[in-house]
Amino acid sequence: MEAIERALEAEVSCAEILNLAASVRGATNGLVVELLEDHLRNHVVDVEGDAQRKAGADELIEVMRRHLK
Repeated sequence: MEAIERALEAEVSCAEILNLAASVRGATNGLVVELLEDHLRNHVVDVEGDAQRKAGADELIEVMRRHLK
C-alpha cells in the first residue's frame, strides 16, 4: 500500500499504479485463503462436539459472505 501511495504522490503512470494495486490484491487474496484454511481446520474440522463445529462453520460462512460481496 505504501508503494501505491508513493507512486500516486510521484504521479507515476496509471498503468504502473494499476499493476501495484493488482499485486496488493493478489497478496491480500493469498492471505485470506490462508486464514480461511486455518479457521476451517481449527474451528470446524479439528474440534470435538457438534456445537463447536457449527459455531466455527457459522463464523466461516459469515466471513465468506462479507469477503465475497
